[in-house]
Amino acid sequence: MTSPRAVVTFVVVLSLVVAGCVGQGSTAAAPEDAVTTPSAATNAPTDAPAATDGSTPSATPSSSAAGGNGSLEVHFINVGQGSSVLVVSPSGETMLIDSGDWRDDGEDVLRYLERQNVSRIDHLVTTHADADHIGGHAAVIEHYETEKGGVGAVYDPGIPAASATYERYLDAVERHDVPLYEVAANDTIPFAGVNATVLAPPESPLAEGDRNENSVVLSIRNDSRSPGFLLPGDAENDGEAYLTRQYEERLNATVLQAGHHGSRSSTSDALLDESSPRVAVVSSAYDSRYGHPHNETLGRLASRSIPTYWTATHGNVVLVEDGDELVVKTQQNATTNPLELRSAPPVEPGTGPNVTERSRLSLSTGGDGDGTTTPADTATPTESPTPTPTATPTPTPAPSDSASISLAEVNADAAGDENENLDDEYVVFRNTGDSAADLSGWTVEDAAGHTYAFPEGFTLGAGESVTLRTGTDEDTETDLYWGSQRAVWNNGGDTVTLRDESGAVVFEEAYP
Repeated sequence: MTSPRAVVTFVVVLSLVVAGCVGQGSTAAAPEDAVTTPSAATNAPTDAPAATDGSTPSATPSSSAAGGNGSLEVHFINVGQGSSVLVVSPSGETMLIDSGDWRDDGEDVLRYLERQNVSRIDHLVTTHADADHIGGHAAVIEHYETEKGGVGAVYDPGIPAASATYERYLDAVERHDVPLYEVAANDTIPFAGVNATVLAPPESPLAEGDRNENSVVLSIRNDSRSPGFLLPGDAENDGEAYLTRQYEERLNATVLQAGHHGSRSSTSDALLDESSPRVAVVSSAYDSRYGHPHNETLGRLASRSIPTYWTATHGNVVLVEDGDELVVKTQQNATTNPLELRSAPPVEPGTGPNVTERSRLSLSTGGDGDGTTTPADTATPTESPTPTPTATPTPTPAPSDSASISLAEVNADAAGDENENLDDEYVVFRNTGDSAADLSGWTVEDAAGHTYAFPEGFTLGAGESVTLRTGTDEDTETDLYWGSQRAVWNNGGDTVTLRDESGAVVFEEAYP
């Protein structure tokens, strides 16, 4: 006799309790047309009230991971060609999103979880059923159900795969009676102290049920922090079009995981425009047989000067919301210039060293709502000088020998709609010295940490000026183009920071 799962392949216990129901303590009842597996039905909390404190629906209490210190932690685990993300809430509740490639069978993920002292997986999220995302699911469930504090619940988009890896995953769910939930857009995972919202897939599958396009897309935000983390799984053209059409600027995120391992079919201009990330993370292998991350994606990130971390060269990437700052930690110190990521040597999955702090990003808001970026080896952020009441920028003392480059003019308020007239937003630099200055590799930053890098080989002659315009066009000797899709300079006052090729501050000037 054919089993029910073989007929329908994927089965649902009940719809996920959404935020409104959680807040009201409603009963989580199964839909009338839901088909249940014997294992899930045995342990499903169908007659229990939904937790009002944001805890997992499982009856087993959560146990703290190494975090649990009031900070939200997001760990992008280096699993080679695959993806696995560990999220630790401020109270220590845990969420594991995917578990890497099937060839590893969860070994690297389990080793990492052990090092982080994760004694229980409160939420196991399957973004989609591809074997490079669920490769360790069976092993994780088996290990935590037999040797640790268990798995609270599993969340899945409900699009099956005809693979042995997927079968082993469902067999482990059944064998250990782990509650299984199908999730869709606007569901909320009850994650203590964290807003964990499902943005996709929609209830009606996209692209005829394509697994990538129907990935579970998560928005992860600390209750006291915004805009948080956007994790789009392997969503591609159709999936991202749905996101931008449905949510627009509500996709805004501090950190974006590049979709589909950095594939050219994901992390589109439209998604980047709406999410406006200040940090990007790519999860893929150094020698990916698919060529991930693709140069087209890296070019889109570079055109917006988004610092990008790649698990292949940075190793494990850990982001911690520490007070008003986002702390970025990696195993290896490597370039974050998207177009130069492959210049660094690889970090093998499952190997040391431990992560080390590399940079800090201010989460405090002001002006245009962005914060400042501070290098990890700087004791305190450099303070911007007090603006003068005139329109002339007031320079701070230059700590570099390259003080011949000065800020001559700032035009922050472009005519008309500034986002439609980006070439009229600009800053002008002048070489007041007696000799030409090679500006190759020099960078310009605003107070929010948006960064522009001068092109290789660009030289500014003695007594000459160059205008850096925010928009996009062909560079000339007198006009350079940031390539931003949105206005950079704050109309109500901002700070212009110029750094030389070594990262030393040439000047930092505020304008009113």
